[in-house]
Amino acid sequence: MSGGALLIAGTTSDAGKSMVVAGLCRFLARKGIRVAPFKAQNMSNNSVVTVDGGEIGRAQGMQARAAGLAPSTRFNPVLLKPGSDRTSQLVVRGRPVGTVGAADYIEHRDKLAGVVADELAGLRAEFDVVLCEGAGSPAEINLRATDLANMGLARAADLPVVVVGDIDRGGLLAHLFGTVAVLAPADQALIAGFVVNKFRGDPALLAPGLDQLEALSGRPTYGVVPFSDELWLDAEDSVTVVARQVVGLPAPPRGEDWLRVAAIRLPRISNSTDVEALACEPGVLVRWVADPADVADADVVVIPGSKATVADLQWLRDRGLADAVHSHVRSGRPVLGICGGFQMLCRRIDDTVETRSGSVSGLGLLDADIEFAAEKVLRHWDSPLGGYEIHHGQVTRCAEVGWFEADGSPQGFARGVVYGTHWHGLLDNDDFRRGWLREAAAAAGRHDFRVADDVSVPGRRDAQLDVMADLLSAHLDTDALLGLVDGGPPVRPTVTSALRQ
Repeated sequence: MSGGALLIAGTTSDAGKSMVVAGLCRFLARKGIRVAPFKAQNMSNNSVVTVDGGEIGRAQGMQARAAGLAPSTRFNPVLLKPGSDRTSQLVVRGRPVGTVGAADYIEHRDKLAGVVADELAGLRAEFDVVLCEGAGSPAEINLRATDLANMGLARAADLPVVVVGDIDRGGLLAHLFGTVAVLAPADQALIAGFVVNKFRGDPALLAPGLDQLEALSGRPTYGVVPFSDELWLDAEDSVTVVARQVVGLPAPPRGEDWLRVAAIRLPRISNSTDVEALACEPGVLVRWVADPADVADADVVVIPGSKATVADLQWLRDRGLADAVHSHVRSGRPVLGICGGFQMLCRRIDDTVETRSGSVSGLGLLDADIEFAAEKVLRHWDSPLGGYEIHHGQVTRCAEVGWFEADGSPQGFARGVVYGTHWHGLLDNDDFRRGWLREAAAAAGRHDFRVADDVSVPGRRDAQLDVMADLLSAHLDTDALLGLVDGGPPVRPTVTSALRQ
């Protein structure tokens, strides 16, 4: 096996593409096969910083971990970070190069296609297998002319394509058939078959439908993956972040008290996964919120990152959440701001870069000023604490005490029960998280909340990757999938021909 590749596409966003790629990466890595993930183009505000200071989608960071690799910009050469409904920051090979709108993106397509082709070719020369992840759905035929991650990639590199669908949403058989049916014949020729994801119930009841789907489409289903409630860490983007939804699977507290965390679901939320580390702790109930009433009975409020800090700050005010946060602090209960959320806590924000709003008043809960710079800060931290920074806003003045230090200088600030930092991933540090939770619980009056010394967030992430690999090993025809990697796209009929028969 040398240099083979396979594209995992999906009927929709959040169909399970990222999970299948990550699980297959871990499955192959455990067999000693050199495997690498690849997503030509990602659109997500959940990102990570690579060890060389670039920026890629968080899902590709997770998939790299599954493959036993350090995150690299090679695994996600094009990243779009939406800042509004019509514009996105364009990140190429880990570095921001400008802002693009949907209408003018086509101007960049040819150059970006060259970048994608070069990176994929380089990975195929170095690894035994490259597992490519599509973006959204290949059935978005209105975007086919500029497509770099779905059938555009498959056609350019002659890749076999497997389409994954989420049966939990309903209508999956139509989604799978329709995805193939709307494609041009040359694109259809590359669709090898299907994978059903998140199935609940008796597989025997589904089997006749899959047989009919094969008869209609001429394509087999390579497996039916059961639903698992253990798979909730490292969401790729904000599509799964829903107001009033509980994060993860809350475990019973070790003491008598629960600690209730209200994480504010900002419209342009970024790196929403920061709160997942809190949700790993027994007795910590993390819930996404979007209304003042949901903050009133919380012990801790978290304001996460944002791709449009000033716009989301105004949204906080318009919703009454800014007043709710102030009331929360006046009651002596903790607030934590991360990246954009930290910037909102400060006295003033001068933004001539992100939303170009100029100077605006922040919440004033930290005596500090933020000024946005054209150059984005991208930094990966390893020791003594792990974390990473992705932000344009910089602290230009601060009268607060340092909360924690790294590299000889404060990396977070605190005033009483108000905490702020630009660091993402800070709460993944187990000892640090436990210490902060003790402080937060005491301030909130939850005196019989007890941290769990046996919880490891990095360990939970690895355990989840093993669950993914085990599920795919047990429920997919992995030999057939590896046959696609070695043999390339099989000969399949067009759907229209199959229907006429």
